[in-house]
Amino acid sequence: MINVTKTYLPPLAEFQQYVEKIFKSNQLTNNGPMVKELEQKLKDFLGVKHCLFVSNGTIAIQIALKVLGISKEVITTPFSYCATTHSLIWENCTPVFADILTSDFCIDPEKVKEQITENTQAILATHVYGNPCDVDKLAKIADDNNLKLIYDAAHCFGVNVNGTSIFNYGDISTCSFHSTKVFHSTEGGAIFTDNDDYAYLIDRYRSFGHIGDNYLTIGINGKNSEFHAAMGLCVLPRVGEIIEARRQIFALYDSLLNWSKLVKPVVSIPTETNYAYYPIFFDSETTLLKVKSNLEAKDIFPRRYFYPSLSSLKFVTEESNCPISDDYAKRALALPLYYDLSHEDVRIIAGIVNDCL
Repeated sequence: MINVTKTYLPPLAEFQQYVEKIFKSNQLTNNGPMVKELEQKLKDFLGVKHCLFVSNGTIAIQIALKVLGISKEVITTPFSYCATTHSLIWENCTPVFADILTSDFCIDPEKVKEQITENTQAILATHVYGNPCDVDKLAKIADDNNLKLIYDAAHCFGVNVNGTSIFNYGDISTCSFHSTKVFHSTEGGAIFTDNDDYAYLIDRYRSFGHIGDNYLTIGINGKNSEFHAAMGLCVLPRVGEIIEARRQIFALYDSLLNWSKLVKPVVSIPTETNYAYYPIFFDSETTLLKVKSNLEAKDIFPRRYFYPSLSSLKFVTEESNCPISDDYAKRALALPLYYDLSHEDVRIIAGIVNDCL
């Protein structure tokens, strides 16, 4: 069986060494020594000022909204995983969709401008498939309109834009460390900011808002455990190796697929990518379903990612104003991509796709 992704697992003996340390310390959570070590190593690896380890990438977005005091309208993308929009609704914000570009499939800055009202407080943009939004245009829009700028950078570990970590853009960036990601801690996520005041509040909010008996603010349980940090500490030194293996598979797909009948994201911003996903777009949903069925018949399981367009969810909005996202979401398929996917399997996958075109 070949799934769309596969978790990288470090040598078991190495992980067990960390587990033994946890058993000796008898501290499993509450900002333990391994959590602190992981946060520092992540800051060093990524070149960021503040990195706060949390329980997952969704709670990271929710905490970001709380820290920035967002409670009204937020302009966001319909082409993302549901966690982006669900976080807004869960925090009693109103998602306002701006359609996407047909190049990188990220939110269209010009469409963002059209959606700004007196109730708009923030922009929540997703770097789609780990490919960067137009960070300069979005920053200018946010500055010109006194809006906060949050990036859902769930797919972006190790991605650099203009020579710096993608996490250094926006007021706050969030990331997922779920087991399917390029870097993972089994479950987990992180919140990044260069603002000291925001970092202080994030630290408080993720731990019920108090230190000992000193209750400072409201809070939630967004902490993560020593066991999760241990996994992160094992995986982090191998990120370069993981990305290089993915790059080779990515390049092989590029060389094999029939691009006369397919579309893929095109990024114009200078980017050092992490090859997080391999999405392709077909000429119709009918063709996609044929490809998907033929792959599954061979125990190969791609994923319709992202599908459906969030602007089509009736519990989110009654009527979509995002025809581009609605269209492309029906035609998007992520092909299998993970660190030890064999090149022979890539050739088989590409052959099945091409035969259906």
